[in-house]
Amino acid sequence: MTSPQRLPISLTPLDAALDVLLNGVDPVGPVELTLQEALGCIAAGMPPLQAYPPRDTAAADGYVFCARDLVGASSYSPLPLAAPPVWVEAGDAIPEACDCVLDSDSVDVSGPLPQVLAEAIPGQGVRRAGSDIAAGSLVAIGRRVLPRDLLVARAAGLARLKVRRPRLRIVNVPGGNMTADLIADSAHAAGAETTSFTAAGRDAGSIGAALEDSACDLLLIVGGSGVGRADAAVTALAARGEVLVHGIALQPGRTSAVGRIGNMPAVVLPGAPDQALAAWWTLALPAVDQLAGRGVRQTFNLPMMRKIASCVGLAEIVLVERKQDMWIPLAVGELSLEAIARAEAWLVVPGGSEGFAAGAPVAAYMLRE
Repeated sequence: MTSPQRLPISLTPLDAALDVLLNGVDPVGPVELTLQEALGCIAAGMPPLQAYPPRDTAAADGYVFCARDLVGASSYSPLPLAAPPVWVEAGDAIPEACDCVLDSDSVDVSGPLPQVLAEAIPGQGVRRAGSDIAAGSLVAIGRRVLPRDLLVARAAGLARLKVRRPRLRIVNVPGGNMTADLIADSAHAAGAETTSFTAAGRDAGSIGAALEDSACDLLLIVGGSGVGRADAAVTALAARGEVLVHGIALQPGRTSAVGRIGNMPAVVLPGAPDQALAAWWTLALPAVDQLAGRGVRQTFNLPMMRKIASCVGLAEIVLVERKQDMWIPLAVGELSLEAIARAEAWLVVPGGSEGFAAGAPVAAYMLRE
């Protein structure tokens, strides 16, 4: 009979486990994708953009003039014109030597001689060249490509963007389909390309077989990380590569593990959704960000509405929502599905801390745009 796996006598601090996982992990090479494919990925280097609009254009329908030629014009002192004025539609290029657009109410063309009934200033009714995109502008590097970035790209005439999109392979240990789908959806939202595979069984041989074709940048195994006789994910990883850490001072998610197969980093996430999310946020997501060349994730700082008490020695995940410009804790250490669905942000109470006092400012990672 195979003996059950055992966790290390002492749990590895979260920071130490993360350092081991990220050691030697470099950003993947950039690829050029269509704009729709690039959505949600992390922008890489691109050539400087051309000015948009490329020349002065009309911001509204009307007649074009040179402002200095209209000085003194008013409804009491109309300015007669020797020739019919030029009409432009919004978006049309402004003719040379013109610098303003007057609407139709400011020009009388009903009589034998057209007349201007108002003055103008240079730039009135005109969208200046480069006012939307200045020449030489750069696509923000290290930031997630959002729909508004695609607007700028289309305006600049780009059909493709250069991005970094890490390849993740998610191996699901049978029995954890709901959790594996959650991690796959989370990875996709982080800009990663994912492929998912379910092992034929829960034994080490079946899980190991699912690891054989692991041509990816990061391997995630979901489920089977515990110490029971049916938990063999860590054994399977050790047989194919090496286990660097098993047992992390993280609540929830203590049975998580990190390792490598060759140079490829791997994370074993527990099968329970809350434990898997804790390991995803604190271990796998930082690895995805480093592979994608993403800058530091922004946090949102608000005071705590109530005290949070935490056990020293364990890094604890806290789910919070915002109310009256303060963080309200929804769950600490044990995360219900309802709390996960309601949460607006998450934070970690460090292992060396006893928690946060009421009113203390705390930085949290946003879960919603």
